[in-house]
Amino acid sequence: MILNFGSLANARTHAIALQTILLKETLRFVRIWIQTLLPPAITTALYFIIFGKLIGSQLGPVDGFSYNQYIAPGLIMMAVITNAYSNVVSSFFSSKFQRHIEEMLVSPLPNTVIVLGFVGGGAARGLAVGAVVTGVSLFFADLHWQHPLLTVLVIFLTSVLLALGGLINGIYAKSFDDISLIPTFVLTPLTYFGGIFYSIQMLPPFWQDASLFNPILYMVNAFRYAILGVSDIDITLAFSILVLLILILFAYSLWLLHRGTGIRS
Repeated sequence: MILNFGSLANARTHAIALQTILLKETLRFVRIWIQTLLPPAITTALYFIIFGKLIGSQLGPVDGFSYNQYIAPGLIMMAVITNAYSNVVSSFFSSKFQRHIEEMLVSPLPNTVIVLGFVGGGAARGLAVGAVVTGVSLFFADLHWQHPLLTVLVIFLTSVLLALGGLINGIYAKSFDDISLIPTFVLTPLTYFGGIFYSIQMLPPFWQDASLFNPILYMVNAFRYAILGVSDIDITLAFSILVLLILILFAYSLWLLHRGTGIRS
């Protein structure tokens, strides 16, 4: 048996590079935790106080759960979505602006390592924020944790998906204003109409069907099923859509980097 030492050396080099990028991206948000981890906790607490206590007290149970319990998974997922996306879009655009990304692209590193590094940092922030916000949620709602492993899996898949979306936004962005367009005009409306504060069964038939085209709906309901055991949609379909979208955005990100979109022009 002949060992290919060149391939082993390349694999080790790529592993070290990936570890370095992941460490840089993780330390980037950990160092400024007051700006990255604390605000989601405060915002979630405010949502619980305003919607859960003040408005929710006027509403009856939803799918057999109190309103605070019902919206808790959605509020956690909303924080994960926002932070996983913003971490990567801001980091990648800053690398473009400061021309760090050009050094990576001219190095022997494959684009796969670059994508995995940035996306891994976004996923790490998504998981960290998810843990913090979940801790806050426990002060306001009694969560049942029906499927603990699925809970972690949904947060991870959602973080990866939104991190890929943030990376694509960062690739196309030409100014700092461009990195806020998608979160403001696309991501935020989809999030609020993604079933966080209500069950789509409450909607008229037309809007129930229209909601099925919202990818956030599948993330929220998959997470709600993992915690409470209830969902408006089929869980197998939800996971299938999440994985399919991840594969599509991952391939698209690699293609954009290979073309040098937003970097060479």
